Amino acid sequence: MRAIHLNGYGGPEVMSLAAAQDEEPGPGEVVITVAAAGVNRADLLQRRGHYPPPPGASQILGLECSGVVTALGAGVQDWAVGDRVCALLSGGGYAERVVVPATQMLPVPDSLDLGAAAGLPEVAATVWSNLVMTANLHANQLVLIHGGGGGIGTHAIQVAKMLGARVAVTAGSAEKLARCAELGASVLINYRKEDFVAAVRAEESGAGGPGADIILDNMGAAYLERNVEALAEHGQLVVIGMQGGVSAELNLATLLRKRGTIHATTVRTRQATGAGSKAEIIAELRRHLWPLIADGTVVPVIDTELPIEEAAEAHRLLDSGEVFGKVVLRIREL
Repeated sequence: MRAIHLNGYGGPEVMSLAAAQDEEPGPGEVVITVAAAGVNRADLLQRRGHYPPPPGASQILGLECSGVVTALGAGVQDWAVGDRVCALLSGGGYAERVVVPATQMLPVPDSLDLGAAAGLPEVAATVWSNLVMTANLHANQLVLIHGGGGGIGTHAIQVAKMLGARVAVTAGSAEKLARCAELGASVLINYRKEDFVAAVRAEESGAGGPGADIILDNMGAAYLERNVEALAEHGQLVVIGMQGGVSAELNLATLLRKRGTIHATTVRTRQATGAGSKAEIIAELRRHLWPLIADGTVVPVIDTELPIEEAAEAHRLLDSGEVFGKVVLRIREL
């Protein structure tokens, strides 16, 4: 098979398409012949040498894919050869075939193209595990989503709105904010022109006070202090990214006064099974979210689809910040 390899760490030019070794499925695993793979900012970090795969994971980039099941390992009973699926991966998505635990797969509805489906598993797992399973998002709360125009942001807006929350977003252009509004956001903040803390503090939270009940943050260090200021009483800050750095100082008195909570989580390094595992997240998605994917209530937002041969361009495009939603690599037509 062929896969994207890293010839060192650095810019998009370090990626090349070359032959790779096929793997056989172990017990509880399946082989997916890959139709498409989602491109995520974690891939850009790994390419630069800042986000190594967990021990035992594939060194090939790609945290999500879609395709067709072509082989089953021992003990797999809930899937069959020929099933259209998408999967959450620890690595290996930028390849023609990938081995994945059966517990990390989801069915692709007949109404959904495999290219679009490739952009779902990572964002869906990230959003659901953080907003719902960790922060217990519920109706009437005010949730602030940083990076509303990104892959996670466009999905989080829809999920939060579907759960009855009011949604505030930050984005860098009027065009992106308008598209966020179409997805369900009602508080629209241009971070290039407005102070997001002031904008959110002007809103009443579900708890009755000013500020956000939950903040989903992809910036990390750069926004830490300001995010805490933007929280309502008993608010929760959920940090899922480090685009703004990894180290910052925090005035704990502000957090104590608000009786607030800070969570910092990642999906990639979770264990495969057990409490809080990838298998548990996927089971929750299939039970609660997937019916809404199937009926079109929640839709994957795909900005651009490029062939695997243009993986470097896909990385440049995502890194530019100009996309709205996801970038997807098409591996083959299935």
